[in-house]
Amino acid sequence: MSETYEYLFKFLVIGSAGTGKSSLLNNFIGNKFKEDRCHTIGVEFGSKIVNIGGKSTKLQIWDTAGQERFRSVTRSYYRGAAASPNIVILLVGNKKDIEESREVTFTEASQFAQENELMFLETSAKTGENVEEAFLKCSKTILAKIETGELDPERIGSGIQYGTGTAKRLTAPKKPARAPSECACRV
Repeated sequence: MSETYEYLFKFLVIGSAGTGKSSLLNNFIGNKFKEDRCHTIGVEFGSKIVNIGGKSTKLQIWDTAGQERFRSVTRSYYRGAAASPNIVILLVGNKKDIEESREVTFTEASQFAQENELMFLETSAKTGENVEEAFLKCSKTILAKIETGELDPERIGSGIQYGTGTAKRLTAPKKPARAPSECACRV
């Protein structure tokens, strides 16, 4: 049986090596945490269907390697990608559970997020705290932007699209079709 969903949202998880990107993905997708996790080589991928505001939404999550030596590999996955001008970015401070190893204070991160118009949330992939909330918070913001017309699932490169269970928006053509003799092509 195939999955049905109204929207598909693509997420790209980027950050430095050892920050817990893969652990966030694994916790969100399968409620799993692996203490002795190896560094990601290239890109890992996961997906999950969630309910956002009554809409069944598939989240495709791309987890990129954070190590410098894999940058050329990970860049090849999003080279040529066109980000939406209304892209939704969430700054995640992970490893909230190990306060004694904190490198950035909550206040510093919060201020940075505010100055750069980003959403901000602290998480712990180990305990699961705010992991689901991180993905749902982004998804709710994306859905709100779709509903207000700021994001268009039909725009190529937007990172969102209509899913398998949604009737696509029907719009009248902007210009009448040209007769073959009126072709806009030049040879």
